[in-house]
Amino acid sequence: MSSTSPLASAPAPHRDFIRDLVAADAASNRYGREIATRFPPEPNGFPHLGHVKSICLNFGIRDEFGGRCNLRFDDTNPFTEDIKYVEAFKRDVRWLGFEWDAELYTSDYFGRLYEIAEHLVMDGKAYVDSQTEDEIRERRGTVTTTGTASPFRDRAVDENLSLLRRMRAGDFDDGAHVLRASIDMAHPNMVMRDPLLLRIRRASHYRQGDAWCLYPLYDFAHGLSDAIEGITHSLCTLEFKDNRDVYEWLVRAAGFVRPPEQTEFARLELDYTMLSKRKLLRLVNEGFVSGWDDPRMPTIAGMRRRGVTPEALRKFCDVIGVARKPARTELATFEHAVRDDLNMRVPRVMCVLRPLKVVITNFPEGEVEWHEASSYPRDVPLTGSRTIPFSRELYIERDDFMEAPPSKFYRLAPGREVRLRYGYFVTCSDVVKDASGNVVEVHCTYDPATRGGDAPDGRKVSGTIHWVSARHALECELRLYDRLFTVPNPDDVPDGLDFVSVLNPESLVTVRNAQIEPSVAKDAPGSRYQFERTGYFVSDATDSKPGALVFNRTVTLRDSWAKIKDK
Repeated sequence: MSSTSPLASAPAPHRDFIRDLVAADAASNRYGREIATRFPPEPNGFPHLGHVKSICLNFGIRDEFGGRCNLRFDDTNPFTEDIKYVEAFKRDVRWLGFEWDAELYTSDYFGRLYEIAEHLVMDGKAYVDSQTEDEIRERRGTVTTTGTASPFRDRAVDENLSLLRRMRAGDFDDGAHVLRASIDMAHPNMVMRDPLLLRIRRASHYRQGDAWCLYPLYDFAHGLSDAIEGITHSLCTLEFKDNRDVYEWLVRAAGFVRPPEQTEFARLELDYTMLSKRKLLRLVNEGFVSGWDDPRMPTIAGMRRRGVTPEALRKFCDVIGVARKPARTELATFEHAVRDDLNMRVPRVMCVLRPLKVVITNFPEGEVEWHEASSYPRDVPLTGSRTIPFSRELYIERDDFMEAPPSKFYRLAPGREVRLRYGYFVTCSDVVKDASGNVVEVHCTYDPATRGGDAPDGRKVSGTIHWVSARHALECELRLYDRLFTVPNPDDVPDGLDFVSVLNPESLVTVRNAQIEPSVAKDAPGSRYQFERTGYFVSDATDSKPGALVFNRTVTLRDSWAKIKDK
């Protein structure tokens, strides 16, 4: 198999408004320094498909413009963050094919952020507010009414500074005080109405331990962390658009020259998929899925276990592009990217999902032939073959036989001749039924002159089916994964319904008596294949073992017969 990725020579990502902006800034040397981006996840869950888009964008711009990109963990909430999520992000960014220029943590800036907080207080740009959380919320106003200033807004600088230092020293209980920016309680952007900067939280931090009881909020930490690192382009999704005003206010108030510029883009929204960390956590905790790496999950770990490649994910992000306005992406677009990638890289094998025994009555008992089978089609730039055994007793798909077929059914039926892939022409001569009248065995004759699939007299057959030798086949378990939800937008369920009410009860169908050709016996877990006429599969990296093979379906093939049946 080729060692070169089929997408390695793919064209550069499509141009978009962000890349055009960066290109203009680079050409004018606007920042007086190299282009710098960052991927700043919060380590409170496992990375998912939405993160893939941001990873590809930030690291992609680094690569395209010869700059740098930091991996910075936005770890300011000690209650929800954990080192296991940090390790997951590091592993998955590398799996996607990227390496960061620096590994950084917002929690390492806590000291610097506190110093900036003191300077804001001394400059009269921040104050300590002693209202309760509810009182602060009530005084913020609405989109149509202005806010009301806190009764503590005019505290003297010395008093604010003393209170802030006592907050840092741990003299107060959680919620007793907060530090707020002093901006404008009548600002039309409610985010600018004296946003909270620091709060007291007595909790042990996974990285800082008990060194801090004063934690920065997102608006305070994010922009200043970018500025500290010399980031030029802070790229984030549209839900942070309103936060841009406070982002810019803070970095300028802190005295940074040529601060980063925040630019928003539409986040990834994929049909039949949910990317809310909170809701994904519920699916895991309540047992709706087997874990964060369940192949139905949109996590990178889940997609990897399902057999999706990093090249397919990068190509998908290139295809959907980067836009200013939100739009949902059809699941078919994602599946096409996965099929297109796997089609060019994985070998073909034959596997029978629901076996029906076929006896070739005129083939000698006990005899075995070994047939050459190509592992790749002609339009794939890879070569290779394997040998497969042919014997008197075979298994074919139960769906490939009908005793009384309708029109346009081109598979095996009484008196009908079909081609066995890489084998012979066979003709059904008889069927064997059980007491209930179900077909349990099919008898056929073969034409020895048609070995390899062609008849010397030029006759044609209407169908080709796959098969395995019953004597040599390996029994395996197949996990047929499908979309996790039954509606395109599971975040938008009807009033009164929970999102779990639209979970797809057939998102996983397990087939335990499938039969696969023996050529895969020694392949490593995680090997990918196309099961001919069935779909793309991967051997499960966790559960598959010699003698107990388990394969996960990555994505189906197009099935023209299924479309005909549905008409």
